[in-house]
Amino acid sequence: MRAFCAWCQREGGPAFLGEREPLDDDGETHGVCRRHLKNILAALPSPSFPDVTYLFVIRPNETALYDHLERAFLGVRGVKIIMERRAGDRRSAHRRAPRDRRQTDRRQPRGTAHALGYTTVRFGRAG
Repeated sequence: MRAFCAWCQREGGPAFLGEREPLDDDGETHGVCRRHLKNILAALPSPSFPDVTYLFVIRPNETALYDHLERAFLGVRGVKIIMERRAGDRRSAHRRAPRDRRQTDRRQPRGTAHALGYTTVRFGRAG
């Protein structure tokens, strides 16, 4: 079965996402490409930060950047600056089930990582 991005098709651009099971079926199915998925996720409000439009997640070793952004965005509505707290992936290799069927990481990237030491996430507003 051939998969196409419905949003790309509507825009008239290249939409082919690849083959999906059942491989012997020559029909079509639809999905969402990474670019459109990112736009869809950005339009969703955040349940954790309901009043935030822009979230800056700063790497733990970038305390000077955190302090600078805190001062720069002080009093700006809809902007929140936080430090990254995750120490790593909770699913470590030694704790995985012997036959893990997952082919890829299911966590969808919601933000844009920047080389300067932070990630930005844009949220939509709750209706």
